[in-house]
Amino acid sequence: MNLSSRRLALCCSLLLGCVSAELLITTVGSDVTLICNYDVQYYGRLSACWGRGAIPNRGCGNEVIKSDGTSVISRLSERYLLMGDLAEGDVSLTIRQVEEADSGTYGCRVDIPGWFNDHKHHVTLAVNAVRPNPLKIETREVKERTVTVRWSSGFDGGRPITIYRVELKNKQASWDTAIRTDVANPELTQVTLVDLRPAKAYNLRMFAINNVGMSESSNVLTVTTKEAAPEGPPVDMLLEAISSDSIRVSWKPPRPELRNGILRGYSISYREYDPASRHFKRWQHLSVTATRDQESIILMNLKPSVPYGVLIQAKTNAGIGPASTAPLCSTLEEVYKTTVATSLASSTAASVWVHDTSLTSAHTASTAESDFAVTIWEEITTNTTSVAPDPPSIELKAVKDNTLSISWTAGFEGDSPITGYCLEYKAASALWDYTKTVVDFGPEETEATIIEINPSTYNIRMFARNSMGTSKASNVLTITTGEAGQPRDEVIPTIPTDSHASESAESHSVHPAAIIVPVLLIFLTGTMVTAWQIRRVKQKQGSLSIWLSSGVLRYRGSESLQEL
Repeated sequence: MNLSSRRLALCCSLLLGCVSAELLITTVGSDVTLICNYDVQYYGRLSACWGRGAIPNRGCGNEVIKSDGTSVISRLSERYLLMGDLAEGDVSLTIRQVEEADSGTYGCRVDIPGWFNDHKHHVTLAVNAVRPNPLKIETREVKERTVTVRWSSGFDGGRPITIYRVELKNKQASWDTAIRTDVANPELTQVTLVDLRPAKAYNLRMFAINNVGMSESSNVLTVTTKEAAPEGPPVDMLLEAISSDSIRVSWKPPRPELRNGILRGYSISYREYDPASRHFKRWQHLSVTATRDQESIILMNLKPSVPYGVLIQAKTNAGIGPASTAPLCSTLEEVYKTTVATSLASSTAASVWVHDTSLTSAHTASTAESDFAVTIWEEITTNTTSVAPDPPSIELKAVKDNTLSISWTAGFEGDSPITGYCLEYKAASALWDYTKTVVDFGPEETEATIIEINPSTYNIRMFARNSMGTSKASNVLTITTGEAGQPRDEVIPTIPTDSHASESAESHSVHPAAIIVPVLLIFLTGTMVTAWQIRRVKQKQGSLSIWLSSGVLRYRGSESLQEL
């Protein structure tokens, strides 16, 4: 804050007494003192007053404070003080936390006995607005892909705050690379940033802006998002038959940017394929601890000359990721019974070698049943008389660039009061079961502002919770956001639906032509190629050999193709 004063004029006359003037320039929010003194040793204690505007012939116009020479006997506001020593003749006026409206002329009058002897002193005060004070921000909630922060606003500089600016960057990067978002709602006290990466460290800071300028930076938050299940499968998966009852499986971890945390282990699922019935048998499962950049394990006690399918999934503390697949691999054929015995013996030895990462047959069965139960538990319903709340109804309030504001209205609360709301948020091209973001809200909250770090098209839906359970999904909003100045699609609200219905609606939203035309083209192309091959075979002299897994099947040009 700048404070300056300048004496403009000093005039003393026999008729008017002493009249002086002064100019003070200060800033909104500061304390300012307007100087006024008289010679108490010569005159003794005298009454004095301060008023707004020019000093009239008697008293003080628009009086703000008055003293009888010993103490203050009246004042217009608690902000007006005489803080000087009255016994020393100091009747200077102090105004606390000045505002722009305090600008103007002030007059001090000291009542000196005799005609035209009063001491008069004018001060012109200029109060200028300034930039807002820095915000103080704190973390409210950190999840896998979202961060919610809230702030307390300080002094606004004398002008209303019009915009809050949010800056977010990777912890190791410079602020020049930060994603900047302006939130044009000065009434907000918290905001949620979405589309973050799991298990990543970020820096976040904010600024307040009024029509004078932008505040200094707030305190800087360092937040690390929580881990999530891996988004990518293990890579470079390879199956290799090494005996009639074992297959070596090797792979590498998922790509680093898709791990979403520290890899803790892998789930290996395998099952045999029956060529006769063309069906797979039941899955068996193994767990392996993640240890290095090239992993491998040997599947033991397999059947000879049987194809096996294998899936591998990476795991973090937050969950399990998508599966990596490879072509079927068949175990080797049995050659001699002695070899089989040796293989069984080596199988037992190998089981001891991998006992930390494999399961016994009994344990494998129980694990399979457990995994199956985990997969379908959401489909099991129980009879109960408890009533969960009805789903809330959500609507879009505003979309500006990559910031959107929504509000919601609660429905019937069920058998107990609503304890909170859960907002689910995903890319429009994804299913609700995958890559969704969850933001929790308290029971009293009815609106939210969300900042998308990567503007795109999104689906939003909401659930209500009480002690009896969770409601069905609300209506789904499809919202397209973009960078500043970019066109965006209109908001498309849909009817209330549960998660399965939402997925069904998304799948049915594809135009039929997008499916029928490619299928017809593929069919016609296949027909033409087949006809050309048949004609070519009939014209060719000799035989056609088709290699199958069991040997060679000969086709003579004069025989019917239908027999194949």
